[in-house]
Amino acid sequence: MIEVKDLTKRYDHTLAVDGVSFTIEKGEIVGFLGPNGAGKTTTLRVLTGYLSPTEGTCRIASYDVRSASVEAKRRIGYLPEDNPLYDEMKVYEYLEFVGRLRQVDTAHKIREVAEVCGITQTIGQNIGTLSRGYRQRVGLASVILHDPEILLLDEPTSGLDPNQVAEVRELIKKLGREKTVMISTHILREVEAVCDRVLIINRGKIVADGTKDELQRLEQGKEVVSLSLKAPRESALEALGQWKTVVKEVQGDVTDYEIEAARDIREELFLLAKERGWIILEMSRKIASLEDVFRELTVEQ
Repeated sequence: MIEVKDLTKRYDHTLAVDGVSFTIEKGEIVGFLGPNGAGKTTTLRVLTGYLSPTEGTCRIASYDVRSASVEAKRRIGYLPEDNPLYDEMKVYEYLEFVGRLRQVDTAHKIREVAEVCGITQTIGQNIGTLSRGYRQRVGLASVILHDPEILLLDEPTSGLDPNQVAEVRELIKKLGREKTVMISTHILREVEAVCDRVLIINRGKIVADGTKDELQRLEQGKEVVSLSLKAPRESALEALGQWKTVVKEVQGDVTDYEIEAARDIREELFLLAKERGWIILEMSRKIASLEDVFRELTVEQ
């Protein structure tokens, strides 16, 4: 449904997107994850035809976004981060206006999208009186009004309170049952809660592409054990020195360590403590999270 090949976008002397390539298949919900300024919004704007690529190609449902821009745009529903709405309009009036622009039979479709997006009870209210959560719902209703095959959502839960975030995420998952969805975000929990697959972009380049489990496996071979130990600190550090060991906290004769190794060393630590007469108060193995992978791939060098 979405094909991007060697996409490059420059603003004068600034390289915003640098040779990006990826494919998103029909029915996928894909998180486009990266720190602020990584190139997420620029990529989405090229996909929508709002910006022209400097180099490379982008196809939406097999239509090139430059040479067949009208056909490509018909298949996209795009919700930008700032969600531009007309505050003086009532919700129904706004959706009717968008429908006319999209050449949609609005009477039937407005009722349908209002029900899907949970805005039936606010359909007669002025948009300016709505909470941010309901404004996002109206924005989503407007981008699915013409029944696009693909949804491009830029930071869809930005600025929402926790309850509103949960509601919008559930709505996105519901929409994803029938559509291809690409969500640009820098919020890790967003991706974990909603997405089937993750693309991570950093400094304009794709640095990872896979499911959450596949990305977590990138951290395999970096076993980390948290150890709370009652033992003489100097002798403990000497014995633990065979691994990469960091002192995290000291409270009296109890020291908390974080130990990194190339394998699971919990049994070795237990036998070592038994041999030396140390008391293990707590020991746990840290499982790599998406946050660990994200930090590893995007941290400033």
